[in-house]
Amino acid sequence: MTNDKSPQQQIDYTLIFILFLLAILSTVAINSAEATLPDVLKNINFSVKQIQWYIIGSIAVVITMIIDYDRFRQLSWYLYGFGMVLLVGLEVLPEGLVQTIKGATSWYKLGPLGNFQPSELMKIFMIIVLSKVIADHREKYPNNSVSDDFLLLGKLAATAGPPVLLLVRQPDMGMTMVFCAIIGSLVLISGIKWKIILPVVFTGILAIGTFLTIFFKYPELLGSMKAYQLDRFYGWLNPWEYSGEQGFQLVKSLLAIGSGELGGKGYQNLEVYLPEAHTDFIFAVISEQFGFIGGSLVISLFFLLIYRMIHIALESNDPFGSYLCTGVIGMITFQVFQNVGMTIGLLPITGLPLPFVSYGGSSLATYMIAIGIVLNVRSRTRKYMFD
Repeated sequence: MTNDKSPQQQIDYTLIFILFLLAILSTVAINSAEATLPDVLKNINFSVKQIQWYIIGSIAVVITMIIDYDRFRQLSWYLYGFGMVLLVGLEVLPEGLVQTIKGATSWYKLGPLGNFQPSELMKIFMIIVLSKVIADHREKYPNNSVSDDFLLLGKLAATAGPPVLLLVRQPDMGMTMVFCAIIGSLVLISGIKWKIILPVVFTGILAIGTFLTIFFKYPELLGSMKAYQLDRFYGWLNPWEYSGEQGFQLVKSLLAIGSGELGGKGYQNLEVYLPEAHTDFIFAVISEQFGFIGGSLVISLFFLLIYRMIHIALESNDPFGSYLCTGVIGMITFQVFQNVGMTIGLLPITGLPLPFVSYGGSSLATYMIAIGIVLNVRSRTRKYMFD
């Protein structure tokens, strides 16, 4: 016997409530950070604009839920092609149409609407098309032999390679890492044997270890890297030594978080100047005002959000739906880990915002669409009495 509830009756209100709490947290944090922004930005009410983007995102969630997620599977290659056109456009269109910020040509200029980052939208398209590739492959090759697994890896690499290479060219290290997290999360649940996956993982760990060894012992060998890329590593690994330039942001972030201590200094009581306070370093703003307790509550909310999405992914009896949820989980989990990690010095600063909390139009809309996809899968999951 099946559960005959309509999709509207199977909406996951727990997930929506967590999202509502994150929206309140975001608005409060951004409002408090506005007082510390440079004078050129103080005439912009970012907290109100964030509320507007949440409203737009909520509409996007509803639209995403109305469309059966099987339709995304049918349109996946068209969406992928559209995303590729947007990314290629950044390479070929004149400077009047594209925007370069902090050395990365990653945005389109949209006049009064601000800037649009196509890679944000491409994250969703990547999740959809890779989920289709895995689902189609498993349906065609159910035996799951070693040769089948290598074939699937080749398909995934051929699909993910072009957009990742375009991101490297921009260059956008942070977004490249997000795409790698999406790919990695889907590979882990694709059914590919561990004896194939583990060597790839060990190779990545070895590459990171080699880089760090060269950085500390043979820094002259890194002369081929661009100056701003080296600056990020100098500022990460030796923030206090380079506190005047490369490590300025990290030092300020550590001071803000540390000065918050257990209970924080109180709402809007910000004493440490933080660059990008309303975007990249919003976690440090929260921690300074509300201390370790406030920071822990933020992380707990994200834990509940991710836990709920994992539950939905496991509950789905459609492999394609589970793959979609897994891609979203990988994307959000990595960005939370990266953003919080960079504010406490655990990871290098990449400019990735904290999902649902940092100010940002295109990024927030992307996260909301992603949540809409997860809610879509949940609302169309059929439950069987004897499962």
